[in-house]
Amino acid sequence: MTRPLRFRPTRLHSLVLSLAAAALVVPSVVVAQQNPTAPQGPQGGFDLPENPVIFGKNNPNLRTATVIINGEVITGTDIDQRVALIVAASGGKIGEEELVRLRQQVLRNLMDEALQIQEAKAQDLAVDDSEVTASYERIARQNFGQDPKALDAYLNRIGSSSNSLKRQIRGELSWQRLLRRNVTPFVNVSEDEVRETITRQEAARGSDEYRVGEIFLSATSENRDAVLANAMKIVEQLQKGASFVGYARQFSEASTASVGGDLGWIRAGVLPPELDQTMQGLQPSQLAGPIEVRGGFSIILLIDKRKVLTADPRDATLNLKQIAISFAPGTTEAQAGKRAQDFAAQIKAAKGCAAADQIAAQLGAEVVNNESLKARDLPGALQDLVLNLQLGESTPPFGSIQDGVRVLMLCGRDDPKAGGAPNFDEVQSQLEDERINRRAQAYLRDLRRDAVIDYGS
Repeated sequence: MTRPLRFRPTRLHSLVLSLAAAALVVPSVVVAQQNPTAPQGPQGGFDLPENPVIFGKNNPNLRTATVIINGEVITGTDIDQRVALIVAASGGKIGEEELVRLRQQVLRNLMDEALQIQEAKAQDLAVDDSEVTASYERIARQNFGQDPKALDAYLNRIGSSSNSLKRQIRGELSWQRLLRRNVTPFVNVSEDEVRETITRQEAARGSDEYRVGEIFLSATSENRDAVLANAMKIVEQLQKGASFVGYARQFSEASTASVGGDLGWIRAGVLPPELDQTMQGLQPSQLAGPIEVRGGFSIILLIDKRKVLTADPRDATLNLKQIAISFAPGTTEAQAGKRAQDFAAQIKAAKGCAAADQIAAQLGAEVVNNESLKARDLPGALQDLVLNLQLGESTPPFGSIQDGVRVLMLCGRDDPKAGGAPNFDEVQSQLEDERINRRAQAYLRDLRRDAVIDYGS
């Protein structure tokens, strides 16, 4: 089994991720990468010499950035500005070597984007400027309150531009229109298929279910080592805090790339055996890979874990009181530890939330109330602590000398209802989304195959 690596999610101020939040991609629960059966033989049906002689120079790393695809120019500036979005999403933690690979991937993404916009225009499905502007303003509201100009300034500051983000919006909206006309109407899921799926889910009630993210990189026998090296570099960046969602959108070759690699909720036995075994050994927020699978390598992230059709305690709605104290400059670790112990003892002596405010005032502590916090929204290390509390009890003190020390006191809890039967419409929608995503990938491959591409020299 591949040794699981701890993945530390970061709080991203990412406009790339905001696009997904703005529903510009197909919401779906999709299966892991499935590769079409390749022709038999180590070369996939090709008759290739063992020691080929290369005539002329053809080093893609030495090309200029400009590409003309079906007459549309993609410039080096276009690439730079899109790369800047991804770098910002990763907190700037991308090395020079990684940037070279990232630029190559961004160029491929821009080419796909151009094909999608061109195809929408050819089918009289072009996206109006007003729609792009409305989506852009929605992203601005989500990230910068009510001020699109603040978003403009932010993009300029990180080396991107509003035009770059708007082009991405136009590409994704164009693609959705194409899929709604040319793919979605022709995807059918029978009632028998839905009922069969529901029967399997009922049979699996109480078993573990996993929400998994995947980055899939295809490989052949000829380029296996190079792809593996690339996958290991991606893992290294993710360990340093890079965005899994951002990297999946840019690098993954699975159909789930557009949704940040999210495979949705799956049960044991659904993924290929190599991934399935590793997945079951992970804890939420752990990363594993690269794992060699048929057709390439996968990097997987266990996003979450739950029991099938069973109420999850982490869905409980909590009424919490946070009581916090701070330390004066120059406080030593020993002094802070003693004060934290005294603080916790006095809060415990309050014997309930009713008296906590009065004791907090005597201690000079700050009190913050939250009456509707989901347990799953707490940091992982605090979830079990809080869920094991009885009314009026508080957690041990936590924090640091710099940030102060606090406790959480439980003042109320509403547990989730027990899981009911699977919803017919939801299951049908999930099955339809899986098929739409598979057909969408085939559609995009056709557009790539038919494109006229001129690389600058």
